[in-house]
Amino acid sequence: MSAATTRSRTPDRLCAEAVDLARAAAEEAAAPGVVGEHVSLVSEGDRVVTHFFECKEFGYRGWRWAVTVARASRAKVVTLDETVLLPGPDALLAPEWVPWSERLRPGDMGPGDLLPTEADDLRLEPGFSGEDTPPPNSAVSEEMAELVEAEDAEVTAGPPASLPLAPSRGSISALAEELGMRRARVLSRYGLHIAADRWDESFGAKTPMAQAAPAACVTCGFLVPIAGSLRQAFGVCANEFSPADGRIVSLAYGCGGHSEAAVMPKPPVPPPPVLDTMGADEFPLRPARDGGSVSEPDGASEDLGHS
Repeated sequence: MSAATTRSRTPDRLCAEAVDLARAAAEEAAAPGVVGEHVSLVSEGDRVVTHFFECKEFGYRGWRWAVTVARASRAKVVTLDETVLLPGPDALLAPEWVPWSERLRPGDMGPGDLLPTEADDLRLEPGFSGEDTPPPNSAVSEEMAELVEAEDAEVTAGPPASLPLAPSRGSISALAEELGMRRARVLSRYGLHIAADRWDESFGAKTPMAQAAPAACVTCGFLVPIAGSLRQAFGVCANEFSPADGRIVSLAYGCGGHSEAAVMPKPPVPPPPVLDTMGADEFPLRPARDGGSVSEPDGASEDLGHS
């Protein structure tokens, strides 16, 4: 270990004794009455010491005022370097900042809020709006004009150039408009998958309601089909008494409001008990007069005495 390293770890005596100078600098930078007791000091290097003072300001629990003082070589005067407010080991710190795009959760948007979609959103992919220039290998490009005319000649009276209006049924724009594809972006395969997982988690086959249902939604008359590839697994519930009314439900989901459910069964009546523990049996207090084998003697109504 070199001598310079040893000196840097040992606080300079004059700098360590400059507590009053450091306190005055901290009180000048802070509000009145928020600089507390001297906590500790740390040697930052040769003739450079940082003094720490307790911070009593509300909202800064565990923070410390750090005042760094220094002394030039062979000088006897300590000068002020800087004064800052630093968190201590037990300081109350704000949580790490998270961008709004990562903090947003479903249901956070309100009336008037705008949620811009990023250009590279993985849930979307470019669609066809009909306004872009077709690629060279498309059916409406100049390179394919001769082939288009040859194909149209078989179904029309002549080539498209000789017709008053070009046939619109075979154009990409008309086809895109008919299929509902005139959008700048459409859902990507990833977007479809995460949407399906989210819907299946809320109204899918593994929910408690579906586990106790008499049948699945695929056979329910209240199920409204949807368009697109997701119609193979999902639909819209139109039963006002169902907990999923107006929601996207899985075809494997189900509830008690199924259109083909049987009539609600009556509450089961328990059978009579084998051993009746609730009834009471009647027992006579005296035996019947004609119930014994010995006939009653004459004068039985009189009191019997000893002979």
